[in-house]
Amino acid sequence: MAERIFRAELEELDGVLAFVDGELERCGCSGRVKFQLDVAVEEIFVNIAHYAYPERSGEATVRCGVGGDPVQVTVQFLDNGKPFNPLEKQDADTTLSAEERDIGGLGILMVKKSMDAVDYTYEDGKNILTIQKSLPAG
Repeated sequence: MAERIFRAELEELDGVLAFVDGELERCGCSGRVKFQLDVAVEEIFVNIAHYAYPERSGEATVRCGVGGDPVQVTVQFLDNGKPFNPLEKQDADTTLSAEERDIGGLGILMVKKSMDAVDYTYEDGKNILTIQKSLPAG
């Protein structure tokens, strides 16, 4: 997997997206899948930038690779900010109106619904969030 390290700051988002999009272009990823991945990557990176390092600045490592059978894109985010598993948070109740619903949770719900797999682990002092999306055959 290709790997880049970014400052965990919102100003780095364009660079993160350019890095992932560059990998997607190399494999001929469709516009629809690219859009879904871009939305997920943005949501995850923005959450890292906002919440991983509340008392200090930090970094986020982004890895991206394409392969397997069936072919899938894997994007992995690593940070050594405070431990947080977004998959443990209860999904936002989308049957409620915006006024009735608790703040937060819609972004990770969108990621979970649009990706084929989402996984979280905490190892060696690092949050590791991995998303995978299968590429259509042909």
